Amino acid sequence: MPEHQCIEYKQSWHEDYLKWIVGFANSQGGIIFIGKDDHGTVTGVSDYKKLMEDLPNKIRDVLGIIVEVNLHKEQGLHYLEIVTPAYAVPISLRGAYYTRSGSTKQELKGNSLLEFLLRKTGKTWDDVIEPSATINDIDDNSVNIYLKAARKSGRLPEIEDDITLPALLEKLRLSEEGKIKRAAVILFGKDPTRFYANMMVKIGRFGFSDDDLRFQETVEGNLLSIFQEVPEILNRKFFTKAVSFEGLLRIEKGEYPVAALREILLNALVHRDYMGSNVQIRMYDNKFNCWNEGMLPQGYHWNL
Repeated sequence: MPEHQCIEYKQSWHEDYLKWIVGFANSQGGIIFIGKDDHGTVTGVSDYKKLMEDLPNKIRDVLGIIVEVNLHKEQGLHYLEIVTPAYAVPISLRGAYYTRSGSTKQELKGNSLLEFLLRKTGKTWDDVIEPSATINDIDDNSVNIYLKAARKSGRLPEIEDDITLPALLEKLRLSEEGKIKRAAVILFGKDPTRFYANMMVKIGRFGFSDDDLRFQETVEGNLLSIFQEVPEILNRKFFTKAVSFEGLLRIEKGEYPVAALREILLNALVHRDYMGSNVQIRMYDNKFNCWNEGMLPQGYHWNL
């Protein structure tokens, strides 16, 4: 069996492999075989007796977790199997945190580490209180647009017509004890870039190469305003509309399906790292692409 997300093969033990164990513990769990080559062929390990005694204690003392260390024998050669379960709490090695992405070990730093620690405590980035935000940072017009659309779609919970803004945010779980959460700023903020500098979408029109930037637009605001403004700018300045005539009637057909554009833009705006880079849309003569800085949900990985 080849190496994959939950299996690693090592021909001998090295202290650095504690990082792999941490990565497994912080992800979905996994197994390290000591005494196998990269193809899973048993090569054997000579000091298996000492490792059977040392490894469980070392892992417990250094990492604070319990793993299984099993001894196996094949064709006269001994090898070890270290089985690490997934842990609900974050596990670190001397203050450093690691996780598993595909078949690689990655150290978590910066925003990735913050997201990981929040997730392990049952929270998400947007569910955290924004200490510098107040009710005055919420745009009434954006809230009204949301209420109107939600009522029209029939997806709004029971909310009184005369409900106050603080009560509405509390009911939508966008505030807690009067304190504004990051999600409220992202959705309804008057000026979200004051809190999160890259809360914007950059649209560029390119010629023959990525170095050939013809012109660009920048759209700032909360999610509702961005989602309204970006399609309007794309249609007005960036897309080419096919024109046909039925008699004297001029008919314009969009360059791309509306449903596809809506899905692309929604995914780019919602599934992103708000502390990372801004969303970017690149237009070319025969294509366009949309990029954001984000991560796949925990437990998912690219299979290329």
